[in-house]
Amino acid sequence: MYTTMYEALRNYVSHPGNLYTPSPASSLFLTSQENGTKRRSHTLLAQHNVEPRSPCLPSMSQNDAVVSQTFRALVESADRKFARVRDLPLYGYRSHNHCHHFHKVFEAYMRLWKYQQENRVKLVEFGLKRWEIGEIASRIGQLYFNQYMRTSEARFIVEAYVFYEAILIRRYFEGVSVKELGVRFKELRFYARFLLVSLILNRTEMVNILIDRFRELVEDCKANFRETNFKEWQPVVNEILRFTKVNAAFTNMRPLRYCPTFDSHSASHQYVARFHAKKVVKFKDAILTSYHRNEVKFAELTLDTYRMLQCLEWEPSGSFFQKHSVVPTDHSGASINHSGASGAIGINFSVDMTDPNFPPNPRKAVLYRPSVTHLVAVIATICEELPPESIVLIYLSASGKAGHSNAEQMENSEGSRKSSNNKVVSQVLQKQNSSMPEYHINGKKESSDFYENHLWLGTRGNGGQNNLYPGDIIPFTRIPLFLIIDSDNSHAFKAERGETAALFLSPLRPAFKNSSIVDTAHNGSQFTYFLTAPLAAFCQMVGLSASDTDADAYNSAENILCSSFSEWEIILCKSTNLDLVWAQVLSDPFLRRLILRFIFCQCVLSVFCPPEDSDEYLPVCLPHLPNSVSPESEIVQSCVHRLANHLGVADCFHFSNTWLRP
Repeated sequence: MYTTMYEALRNYVSHPGNLYTPSPASSLFLTSQENGTKRRSHTLLAQHNVEPRSPCLPSMSQNDAVVSQTFRALVESADRKFARVRDLPLYGYRSHNHCHHFHKVFEAYMRLWKYQQENRVKLVEFGLKRWEIGEIASRIGQLYFNQYMRTSEARFIVEAYVFYEAILIRRYFEGVSVKELGVRFKELRFYARFLLVSLILNRTEMVNILIDRFRELVEDCKANFRETNFKEWQPVVNEILRFTKVNAAFTNMRPLRYCPTFDSHSASHQYVARFHAKKVVKFKDAILTSYHRNEVKFAELTLDTYRMLQCLEWEPSGSFFQKHSVVPTDHSGASINHSGASGAIGINFSVDMTDPNFPPNPRKAVLYRPSVTHLVAVIATICEELPPESIVLIYLSASGKAGHSNAEQMENSEGSRKSSNNKVVSQVLQKQNSSMPEYHINGKKESSDFYENHLWLGTRGNGGQNNLYPGDIIPFTRIPLFLIIDSDNSHAFKAERGETAALFLSPLRPAFKNSSIVDTAHNGSQFTYFLTAPLAAFCQMVGLSASDTDADAYNSAENILCSSFSEWEIILCKSTNLDLVWAQVLSDPFLRRLILRFIFCQCVLSVFCPPEDSDEYLPVCLPHLPNSVSPESEIVQSCVHRLANHLGVADCFHFSNTWLRP
């Protein structure tokens, strides 16, 4: 609907002559427009109730004043419309009519951008500053990013990147007087927003450039505005440094997004294409939320939700292999000044990132630390608007203990337990046998327990208003649900009530060879890592880092996984006892990939952890998958065995001797 409009506006920005530059050549931009300026300006002023200046002034001065006043009126009009769109919730598509509001605000900014371009010389004479042009472009980038968060359409975040990159390359905010405090705050917000966009697009080099400049800017502001408190910006710097440090492992290997080159298997393609279940549902919406104390995050995007968000999107053709050379530099390493009219923006980036051959990404509502009532309201809204024959994925990552962080759980643990070969050190939390619910003992569960065990969505205290009970999800099982519960109390969701939903439950405790990295508050959830980057999670579990494994060995390990996933796809497609809950989603590439990775995760942990503690260290899926892909099956265990041998960590595992040959 908006393709023509947003491409037209982006062309105004990306054309070398369309960005404000204090150059004598800028006087050429107005020559063909002057005759109609006065008539159009009076019309716009009338629309926005702005009175023109007195007719007693000379004609040119009057005309110049009208241009300036019209520009300010357009700015105010665009800002009002922008505020309406910005304040809309990022979920609920039909009730809020967000497409209508987006269309209106986009028209307003397109009109504003075009007007300032046509009247650039006069606006500069009346005091238009470079940072004001940068602020308009920043607003447009913010508008695009908000639209991406609502729709998950890649083209919107790509356009946000293009506008933010134009601001950076053209140096709109640089050279601002140190006395302009308000402009400095705008510049800080620009860097923070551009960092978030670059993170989601995996533009690693740009992220590193932005971090350096962001840190320098914060230090400069603290030095030049000693009476102003900039303490709130230092945690933002610390957040991005912590986030990128944790996320740096194996980031240059394969993307988290679904990439047909790596995730579509030719050997099993014909089986998947021919697979037909009695009922097939389409994956349309996802709700992603993570609530842990001290968890790794940047802005309102936690590490776990970041990984899940990327895992549920398409990797456009070619974009993964074009992540470099973002800011041009000269031979000395300094960035080239593109403030002149010859500067160009990489407008082909959008073409690389938006592949028309891919279906739309599923829409995702990413909730940052929601209250229980807010989370339930979002689930209700999305379920109410869900198209027929569709499924909603709900990802919940939270502690099952009130006010506990993962670090606190480690401090309260009784210690570490070694496996039979003394190679595996697993996280052991404080034992709770005295309060262990019945289903942990004999697999049975009373109906009252369904409202006794919960996830904790709060900071401190024991108030019941912060408890999310399994029973809170019951009303939404009337529609197809795919639930992923990542918690140390995930097994509270074992007892199914209502209609059967697809259910992944994380282990109660993570397991690592190296006990120093078991704190998931500093590394993200192990279970989520297996679902989004299985090989990287495997390496982290056995203590391998990127420096321990060369690229060729790592790629060979990825090929082992791909080959096994292809075999498992064929087994699932040919299975005669595959539950309808799984059969109805098997045709969807995102959900099928999650199922395959769950099978891998379950088998890896089953042969890694001590058998006597398997109930605590193994994930659970309900309904159960066929025995042919269970952790004990030869075809599944052989994958883990080949992978462990290839990486030289076979001594960390205890494989079944019934099939393993010397």
